[in-house]
Amino acid sequence: MNIADLKNFGPKSQQMLAQAGIHTIDQLQALGAVRAYVQVKRSGNNASLNLLWAMEGALTGQHWQVVAKQERLRLLLELEDVERGNAK
Repeated sequence: MNIADLKNFGPKSQQMLAQAGIHTIDQLQALGAVRAYVQVKRSGNNASLNLLWAMEGALTGQHWQVVAKQERLRLLLELEDVERGNAK
């Protein structure tokens, strides 16, 4: 199974992950959705928060829209921590 097989990812999402050096599910799992999102943004891609929701959904087996509704605040707070360098 590769990233293309994960739920929520279309060709554009896969391309952004690849450009950020994330090529395998293991790499995505090791980073987690938030750190992977930050890595994609830092690689110069103009990713929206929908990519963050999609990655979290892919890792947890949820549809990205469910993640956006139910996990939004937690993910945004974690993102803020990572961007400030305060992540655990």
